[in-house]
Amino acid sequence: MGLVIGLLILWVIVVIVGFIVKSLFWLAIVGIVLFVATAGFGALRRRSGSVH
Repeated sequence: MGLVIGLLILWVIVVIVGFIVKSLFWLAIVGIVLFVATAGFGALRRRSGSVH
């Protein structure tokens, strides 16, 4: 679970940098997509009770 939280924090940083630097707007979009995917994956793993 620590890896998922670390990735979520990383994606938030990527989104913030993408929005601050106007020419890197695509980076914000990629960060948002990765944040949603990681959050969904983390929720799915937690719900299934899988511990690895």
